[in-house]
Amino acid sequence: MKSYKYDNIRNIALLGHGNSGKTTLTEAILYQLKLTKRMGKVEEGTTVSDYDKAEISRGFSIGTSVIPVEWNNSKYNIIDTPGYFDFVGETFSSLRVAGSAVIVVDASSGIEVGTEKAWRYCEDRKMPRLIFINKMDKENIDYVKVIRELKDTFGKKVAPFAVPWGVGPEFKGFVNVVDLVAKEFKGGECVVTDVPEELMARVNPIRDMLIEAVAESDEGLMEKYFEGEEFTTDEIHDGLRKGVISNEIVPVIVGSATEGVGLHTLLDMVFDYMPTPHDMQDGVYVGVDPDTDEAISREVNEEGPFSALVFKTVVDPFVGKISMFKVYSGQIKKDMEVLNSTRDEIEKIGQVFLLRGKEQLDVNAILAGDIGATSKLQYTETGDTLCDKDKPIKYRGINLPKPCIFMAVEPKSKGDEEKIGQALHKLTEEDPTFVVERNKETKQLLIGGQGSMQLGVITNKLKNIFGVDVDLVDQKIPYRETIKGKATVQGKYKKQSGGSGQYGDVHIQFEPCEEDFVFEEKIFGGSVPRNYIPAVEKGLNDCIDKGVLAGFPVVNLKATLLDGSYHAVDSSEMAFKMAASLAYKKGLKEAKPVLLEPIYAVNIFIPENYMGDIMGDMNRRRGRVLGMEQAVVKGFQKVVAEAPLSEMFKYATELKSMTHARGWFDMEFARYDEVPSHLVDKIIEKKNEEE
Repeated sequence: MKSYKYDNIRNIALLGHGNSGKTTLTEAILYQLKLTKRMGKVEEGTTVSDYDKAEISRGFSIGTSVIPVEWNNSKYNIIDTPGYFDFVGETFSSLRVAGSAVIVVDASSGIEVGTEKAWRYCEDRKMPRLIFINKMDKENIDYVKVIRELKDTFGKKVAPFAVPWGVGPEFKGFVNVVDLVAKEFKGGECVVTDVPEELMARVNPIRDMLIEAVAESDEGLMEKYFEGEEFTTDEIHDGLRKGVISNEIVPVIVGSATEGVGLHTLLDMVFDYMPTPHDMQDGVYVGVDPDTDEAISREVNEEGPFSALVFKTVVDPFVGKISMFKVYSGQIKKDMEVLNSTRDEIEKIGQVFLLRGKEQLDVNAILAGDIGATSKLQYTETGDTLCDKDKPIKYRGINLPKPCIFMAVEPKSKGDEEKIGQALHKLTEEDPTFVVERNKETKQLLIGGQGSMQLGVITNKLKNIFGVDVDLVDQKIPYRETIKGKATVQGKYKKQSGGSGQYGDVHIQFEPCEEDFVFEEKIFGGSVPRNYIPAVEKGLNDCIDKGVLAGFPVVNLKATLLDGSYHAVDSSEMAFKMAASLAYKKGLKEAKPVLLEPIYAVNIFIPENYMGDIMGDMNRRRGRVLGMEQAVVKGFQKVVAEAPLSEMFKYATELKSMTHARGWFDMEFARYDEVPSHLVDKIIEKKNEEE
């Protein structure tokens, strides 16, 4: 494939609910453009986009695929994104480099949760978009109802650009409202005809609205409109393009990916109405000088200094690591040396190529505005900036969602621990929304992500790619112990076994305090020699890792050495350490020991109509709702709450179920609180079983 300049490039993300037909639409375009000999099917695992083993076995997209095609002397980078919400990080990365979006809607299902989210993602980014109503050939289609739903949900900017010619099994084409032509599809062939008379009553009111939108795009056109003059075809297209790019108009077209209906119209509309890379950001991308953090910019121009953002990493077991990037300025060629300004490292570029699914297409250069890939970069990760060594710039990274579910990984075979760690590190390079943590206290290896489906995919990849079989289990809670009362006790260690013995005697007062551990001494008259006092403190420090209830670490403890005695011959540091240990065990039992659990601050974002369910559920989790406020997202509320970590393990899955995947949340550690008395015995019993 040849290299294209920015004014002949369109970067388009396909968005929509799972199973709306995004991958099938991509496959249909490839087939229509004769880039494949037969049209692949998702259910058969034969599509170009879904080539990963996990995608084939599960029957849906897990990762983003970039499918470059040529149309109308231009290059389209079609970015096929996953529809399932566990893989939203892939969508966010894709939208970072896309210039526009096609939201795919299943005509039989209408607006679904994924449709709402896709719209919101575009609104947040002020991204031009069009809506493709797919599957118009299915049974029981009500086109008017779907359009009404779209307008009611998303507002008056939704504008039909096509009227279907028949629906369901009778669907045979559509009328292009802008150009006033009808397209009838017969046996895979498209026949362009005049608009049937019976459809004119539906077409005319819609066209009148579009003409009015054209008039509003330009003062000269407004004057012409009021004078009753007809607009030329070019004036209509230019006016509508301004409206689409400014996000004031969202065109709606119809078709059927499986039947190949509406694909050429979709491609034409992307060319006519969607922005080139130079149309976005006024053709200028702003970053910072990596040394001074001062704002600097780069124009989208292949003659300028090279700069690019890496938006996706693919770990290929045969090729190695593949880095996919969008070039913002300049161009990149084979054997270049570039700076990774995010990590301040020099990278040597090997071959540059385009990816179409897993197929690599060789190119001589990738120019500003285009998307390409290279392999075997040593330091580069997703979100990094690559740039000219002599003219460095660093762009902001990719804003990805934080993990909201954590599970512990346990190998099924002994000795696989090291292999697991190495494999998981490689997988985090491929998916930055997936994280790996080692809990030093519980000794568990934890993996975190957006949902149980994502973690399931990770474990499958561990087995299929790296040959490591693992189980996912709940993480252990890092409980703490403390005391609520005060106790003064004696700890005496006396041992005689022939020759010199061991003798240490201390009187220690234990009480609660604000800090983790405080040691004081109030010795008078040398009852405990000064050189043995550090041994007493060390003896207590060695003990606080294990409490007297269930062996959890002890916090908020103050110990004051009040008195004691020693033996001139038999006393030693070891004896006083042992005496302190005896006092610790005795004193904590007498000072009302209690169990503490970690409490997390939780922010839950939900549509207003789910408020009652969420508050009731939070109460059942022993949580406390602290307040509510209007969220940034229109129609959503932010619920501020606190809840024990032990009750939040599966919350990501259960919140999706309660809100039909509309809600999301984040949480972070707040403090430790006392465990209710009726739960203490169960926790102690479980801890004893584990040991």
